[in-house]
Amino acid sequence: MKALWRGYIESSLILKITIALILGAVVGLIFGKDAAVLAPFGDLLIRLLKFLIVPLVLFTLIVGINQTNLSSLGRMGGKVFAYYLLTSALAIIVGISVASLFDPGTGMTLNTDEEFKTPENPGVTSVLLNIVPENIINAFSELNLLGIIFTAIVFGMAISALRSSKEHAQLGESVYNVVSGLNEATLNIMKVIIHYIPIGVFAIVAEVVGNQGAGTLIELGSMVLVLYAALIVQIGFYIVFLLLSKINLKSFFREARTPMITAFVTQSSSGTLPITLRAAKNMKLSNSLYGFSLPLGATINMDGAAIRIAVSAVFAANIIGDPLSFTDMLQVVIIGTLASVGTAGVPGAGIIMIATVFAQLGLPMEAVGLLTAIDVLVGMGCTGLNVTGDLVGTTIVNKSEKKHGIENNQGHA
Repeated sequence: MKALWRGYIESSLILKITIALILGAVVGLIFGKDAAVLAPFGDLLIRLLKFLIVPLVLFTLIVGINQTNLSSLGRMGGKVFAYYLLTSALAIIVGISVASLFDPGTGMTLNTDEEFKTPENPGVTSVLLNIVPENIINAFSELNLLGIIFTAIVFGMAISALRSSKEHAQLGESVYNVVSGLNEATLNIMKVIIHYIPIGVFAIVAEVVGNQGAGTLIELGSMVLVLYAALIVQIGFYIVFLLLSKINLKSFFREARTPMITAFVTQSSSGTLPITLRAAKNMKLSNSLYGFSLPLGATINMDGAAIRIAVSAVFAANIIGDPLSFTDMLQVVIIGTLASVGTAGVPGAGIIMIATVFAQLGLPMEAVGLLTAIDVLVGMGCTGLNVTGDLVGTTIVNKSEKKHGIENNQGHA
């Protein structure tokens, strides 16, 4: 038994996750909805990952801020935000192009008797105000990533100021050492949780496959296939960006594949954040960069969701027999890009974004209800792409910052 456990511990994480994916799919197909009995094991994985989000983001970012200067932080932040905005727009263009090529939804009919109520779009102003939490404890308990990032930056800068002052340098150093120690303790907890990931992945896949089955995929197969084709095209663009930045693809995907698969299975960019931060650390990226770029990306950078908006718009237009015009497509790009930021951190953000674009273009809201039938299948691929985009952007910005003397401090990540 000890030898078996040792073999499991020493095996490659990606190998264990791959085996878990295959076994989960097989169990789901064999037992169908009865596979739901495994759901608690999957829920436990998501809970464990979310359990680490607050300390990881808070401590990593505070430590990172104290290992760089404010001018570097501002420059990196500008680059990261510009990358997120541009790739979101690119993702929508990719989604429209691929969907227009294959025309999903053509020949389908829409049941207009069913009403679907979509959540209200909170708007950009609300999201921006939400960056400053009314209560720090609430920001932590509600996993308000923008609020947590703001809190970490403010306290990180305050600790840095203490360390630089003549009167309180020793006090500032003591506080920094405590935060640094807590960061290392969090990483040790992460090492233990990682061993449970394959078990959780197995349970989640078994439940999803058991519940969805083959029926849903066949019924709306064209939509799913077109969307995944667009996701693959977007990954192709990521590869081009990495090559242009002279980044080793093999090294990048060796570390990125674990958070990519974890995001695919859990359908949660924020839930996958601990794994994504660990991958960035293993890539030897600067923690002063990824400490804020990855949490920020998990909140506002949704390339997968952007592709989903575009494909869904073409899909709905084809169902009603009124294909999108060039002007409509242009509106999708502009509104979809803004909506992806305007719904940051909101539960059900993908549906809200689609509903926002549909309302602007006059597309039937009943189509949104139809699309929820494949929400899980679509959400898996989109979330995997979201996390991939975050890591690509962080890696590219890290490379560009080397000429400014950025330090890849790996000790705290």
